[in-house]
Amino acid sequence: MTVPAADPPVPTAAALIVAAGRGIRAGGEIPKQYRMLEGDAVLTRTLRAFAGHPAIGQIVVVRHPEDADLFAAARPDTRQPLVDVIGGDSRDASVRAGLAAVDDAMDYVLIHDAARPLVSPDVIDGVLAALARHDGAAPALPVTDALWRGESMVSGTQDRSGLWRAQTPQGFRLGPIRAAHAAHPGGAADDVEVARAFGLEVAITRGCEDNLKITAPDDFARAARLVKGQQMDIRTGNGFDVHRFGPGDHVMLCGVAIPHTRGLQGHSDADVGLHTVTDAIYGALAAGDIGTHFPPSDPQWKGVASHVFLTHAVEMTGERGFAITHADLTLICEQPRIGPHAGAMRAELARILRIGTDRVSVKATTSERLGFTGREEGIAALATVTLVAA
Repeated sequence: MTVPAADPPVPTAAALIVAAGRGIRAGGEIPKQYRMLEGDAVLTRTLRAFAGHPAIGQIVVVRHPEDADLFAAARPDTRQPLVDVIGGDSRDASVRAGLAAVDDAMDYVLIHDAARPLVSPDVIDGVLAALARHDGAAPALPVTDALWRGESMVSGTQDRSGLWRAQTPQGFRLGPIRAAHAAHPGGAADDVEVARAFGLEVAITRGCEDNLKITAPDDFARAARLVKGQQMDIRTGNGFDVHRFGPGDHVMLCGVAIPHTRGLQGHSDADVGLHTVTDAIYGALAAGDIGTHFPPSDPQWKGVASHVFLTHAVEMTGERGFAITHADLTLICEQPRIGPHAGAMRAELARILRIGTDRVSVKATTSERLGFTGREEGIAALATVTLVAA
């Protein structure tokens, strides 16, 4: 029976994290639960997953007696009481030690492998919701691959109907699972086996492919990819600039010289389009503005082509680990007409930004003859850019 996820019940639950194993198959010089995964220990990520859940009122970690220093380094700050206890010679013994440390006031206990650091709130919610109606509940995924029997050669096939891939946390009502473990002789594959041997009913809840258990060396690479996907860093920056008209026979807009009866005035070449996109990038990086990097009081920047500024912003983007994925520029003016030059401007802007023209938008509007742009005293520009962590 599969029980759909629902809102978690009100009663308080304890998280029991089993972290006493040695993790030999994963390789490395220290147990896998203490190895680093994208800047944090595996155990740290696992504990944070439960510490951040509102239904968890206590966290119990079962660790190896030789891991005191490793545990102290991996232990995060939590709002709940967090206690560590020494595990036994087997997983069963470690779970019994952890169950003994769970506060009697807890209604439920969620028993979870320390090596599953990517458990989601939805998976936890599904287990807790099912515990309102059942003695136990555990997440799983249906087996979808064909199953064979054999050693080096296929000797037969196995029907996969009704087969599931078990995950954790495996949740239980506290009193019954304590009694189940006390009565079990040991050697169970997991806590569901212990519960069923005691006659407890265990519901299957919805698991998640991302809730992998780190077992072999390759699992660290897969887990790292998943962490990066969960932590995608997307930045948006806005830019605004204005330049007034003065003497001249053309204006520079997005690196394109457009014939006009007047020119734009500024310390550099006054390319209001490039200036605005540059400021948008600096804004997305929280790195100030053009004046921060190219002060107008510095004579070396007088008359400089504005692509120098934008190139600096683009290179800073890469140095900080981001890629520009989109730029949208709006020019506000009565004259000159932007439409006939928009294609060339997009192409030049895309070249400097080092992205495709399909990721660059250049458009124009008027202010309906209102304000300084309506009086044709200058040009204003607005820009938005999007950066994504590379």
